Amino acid sequence: MLIDSHCHLDGKLFADDRDAVLDAARAAGVGGFLTIGTGDGPPDLEPAIRVAERYDDVWATVGVHPHDAAKSEPGTLQELAALCSHPKVLAVGEIGLDYHYDHSPRGEQKRVFIEQMGVAATAGKPIIIHTREAWDDTLDLLREHWAPTGLGGVMHCFSGDLEQARASLEMGFYVSFAGMLTFGRSEELRATAAALPLERLLVETDSPYLTPVPHRKIRRNEPRFVVETARCLAGLHGVDFEQVSAATTANFHTAFKLRRPL
Repeated sequence: MLIDSHCHLDGKLFADDRDAVLDAARAAGVGGFLTIGTGDGPPDLEPAIRVAERYDDVWATVGVHPHDAAKSEPGTLQELAALCSHPKVLAVGEIGLDYHYDHSPRGEQKRVFIEQMGVAATAGKPIIIHTREAWDDTLDLLREHWAPTGLGGVMHCFSGDLEQARASLEMGFYVSFAGMLTFGRSEELRATAAALPLERLLVETDSPYLTPVPHRKIRRNEPRFVVETARCLAGLHGVDFEQVSAATTANFHTAFKLRRPL
């Protein structure tokens, strides 16, 4: 069974048929889901928890997305720290830097990123990284504030180059690929994925975004389509689909310190 290691099940696009969406994914061979808890940003830090509490096979994260860094207040960090103890919460994320949109000032993004790494370190939780057009700053901050913890995490929806991927692996991160891996223009990304060890890779949808080939005409991405990214990854590594499914599922359990199913 595959695990969709990053999806946004709390979003409005799933409000009317979330049960059906999850049932369709299970029927396609997806046996677990990590829904990301950034939502619309503070003050509401629990959108993913509310979803995860409804389903046995859904886990959650908590965190402030870099887009929403300017919304963070001192009480935000205190609440995040408290929510880390929830039994469904596996990680702090997605957190990081986004210099493409700059919805929050870059100084604020860095401050909130560093503060959330502190929260995660205290809680003993891994982190899930969002970085866009900010690789140098992201890696520098991770080396200084996160690598010494040894807690690792996930480079979500990886779109960097091989050097950036290897730097991430050196700091204990897993590299997660989404539907972009299947896009026609993603030759360099596929070459990077092929060069990385399968035992450090995850698959995700980032749904409802980034619908993979051959479903690009379907506007809303869904967890069931993680199968297509796994198939692409299998082809790049010259192994069968079942091997990628088993490897990425085992990697998920290791990354988030979960007991593996018997």
